[in-house]
Amino acid sequence: MDSSQNTAAGTTAGSGGGNGMIITSQPNDASSSPVESTTVDNQKQNLNQVINSIQKTLGILHQLSLTVSSFNVASQLPLLHRMNNLVLELDNMSKLAENCNIQVPMEVLNLIDDGKNPDEFTRDVLNSCIAKNQITKGKTDAFKVLRKHLLEELEQVFPDEVEAYRDIRASSAAELKRLAQAQSMLPNGDAKVKTEI
Repeated sequence: MDSSQNTAAGTTAGSGGGNGMIITSQPNDASSSPVESTTVDNQKQNLNQVINSIQKTLGILHQLSLTVSSFNVASQLPLLHRMNNLVLELDNMSKLAENCNIQVPMEVLNLIDDGKNPDEFTRDVLNSCIAKNQITKGKTDAFKVLRKHLLEELEQVFPDEVEAYRDIRASSAAELKRLAQAQSMLPNGDAKVKTEI
């Protein structure tokens, strides 16, 4: 496989997100500085080089398995040549990996060792986040109900104080809304404002 085929194979392998590969890179948006975009480009290039090396190593291993499965005296020299190529490529892969900063959770590696799909880790993390989110939402809803109930009870006992509290809160909310509108005006004149109820 020549270098142009290697590059094409590495690009194809790197762009496939559904094959269980974890690639950590930041999206390149228009607001990022040239230094950040250069860093991201370098990281992608380093990652592609490692992917190319992995593909080449897999090809060499396949050739080795074919040579070993039909071994005879005449295939001893090609076997040694392929073994040397494998050692050189593994060394090259190790050197290329030093420039690649990708963090993979240990749980993913344990799943792979157990012969399971690493996508299970992502699914479990998402399910855990959803469960924690539901618990937190339940707590905030309970506090809203408690607040409403307390205000109703306080209004019966201290109507003037509750009215003053509501006036202060309304003026504070209006001031926060005005500040938020001033800070988050979009180029087309629209404003992003999260209103508090």
